Amino acid sequence: MPSSASPASHEARTVLVTGAGKRLGREIALTLARAGWNVAVHHRHSVDDARQTAADCDQLTQRSGSAAAFFADLVDETSVRALLPAVVAHFGQVDAVVNSASTFENDSAGTFGFAAMETHLRANTGAAVLLAQALHAHLLQRDGRGAVVNLLDQKLWNMNPDFFSYTLSKAALEAANTMLAMALAPRVRVVGVAPGLTLTSHLLSDEQFQALHRQSPLGRSSTPEDVAATVAFALNNTSITGTTLLVDGGQHLMRFERDFSLMTPNPHP
Repeated sequence: MPSSASPASHEARTVLVTGAGKRLGREIALTLARAGWNVAVHHRHSVDDARQTAADCDQLTQRSGSAAAFFADLVDETSVRALLPAVVAHFGQVDAVVNSASTFENDSAGTFGFAAMETHLRANTGAAVLLAQALHAHLLQRDGRGAVVNLLDQKLWNMNPDFFSYTLSKAALEAANTMLAMALAPRVRVVGVAPGLTLTSHLLSDEQFQALHRQSPLGRSSTPEDVAATVAFALNNTSITGTTLLVDGGQHLMRFERDFSLMTPNPHP
């Protein structure tokens, strides 16, 4: 159920953004609100952050009720299947889904196990496919057209063995992009957006992050604003489907032996 019950104008397009309470998902939500979209702000644990994002989206659209927070546990199939119908019930329709939420936990070929693989595949791959499936069914019902944008990772084009299960799940999602684009056309376009190092984490100091962010042919990797702008472009350009836009300052063109989170302040690609 949404955290807000005020209906928004149905004249605006509505987008569901997963993981939109914090970090990159929040930036995407705010960018789309600024462009006039109604925004369904998905969260799992971060309910207060999601409500704040929804409130900030309302301010940007200058329409009360243009955004609302919705809970779903992306590891749980029943919870995922209930998400898009809840958004439709609240806003009246959904036109797009942005799969931004990701489980990102470190394992390696040596520590790999079925439990870690299943958690990542459920949250990062299975949930995105189910939401695309649900959007397609909804658009068929109302004779509409829409789009799905899946957040990927430049490391799929610049492979290293770290974060083993996470990388498997994103590789599976990249393959799903192609299959879904074929299977769901012409109702649903499916586009990948693959950022480079965009936001820091608890694994990196500010100094490390700044040094790693500069490791690219352009001298800078992607910013949250860069990624959000690319998502907006993918949603608006009705000729794009079945491909991935790499937004990483060219980091995928370089060779990194380790994941950014595990590299030294002065990497040697």
